[in-house]
Amino acid sequence: MRKKKTLAAAALLAAAAFTLSACGSDGSGDKPVAEVSAESGSGKAVTVLDQAFEKPDLVLTDTHGRKYDLRAETKGKPTLIYFGYTHCPDICPLTMNNLAVAKKEIEKSKELTQAQKDSLRIVFVTTDPERDTPAALGKWLQGIDPAVVGLTGDFSTVQAGARTVGISVEAPRKDKDGKIVSTHGTQVIAFSPKTDAGYLVYGQDATVDDYTKDLPKIIKGENP
Repeated sequence: MRKKKTLAAAALLAAAAFTLSACGSDGSGDKPVAEVSAESGSGKAVTVLDQAFEKPDLVLTDTHGRKYDLRAETKGKPTLIYFGYTHCPDICPLTMNNLAVAKKEIEKSKELTQAQKDSLRIVFVTTDPERDTPAALGKWLQGIDPAVVGLTGDFSTVQAGARTVGISVEAPRKDKDGKIVSTHGTQVIAFSPKTDAGYLVYGQDATVDDYTKDLPKIIKGENP
């Protein structure tokens, strides 16, 4: 059963550091390793904020190598944002595939016009820009949903943008075995097309069903 909780944005910021995923690869093509914080499996599908986040003020590079101003490009559009990276072995691809499947499911919805369905923006911002070049990011997203907006750029810019919406992102590092490990928050933030504010936070336990049920309302700027 889906659970909802109203939470102040400040409280979410304090809790965000406990919702992290550490994924790593040695870059040689060997099977990657992953660790997930014990605090991350809260069981909550969605948190409804009583103080919404402003959309991150990010100007990055898309998968075509063009400048992408997140606020300008998604203004007035229902937008879901996720911070992750392509070498992540489990949580990132699962989350993105869940969103892609849910998006495909709502194409069957009769309560939305085609224009409303087309207005949805799903944005994937890499936390590992050194390896996730525009070309690498584009190739990875092709296997999930080519319509997803993939963004890369300077790590410090990405980290600062993530912090404004309560997402903790640490710089990729090598562990004691020489494997590259990237630690990042696993939340998906949903932004209203009416206010451009982020008022819903989905944890990593959110399912295709959760997104499929909520997307029509999110697209219309309503609370699920």
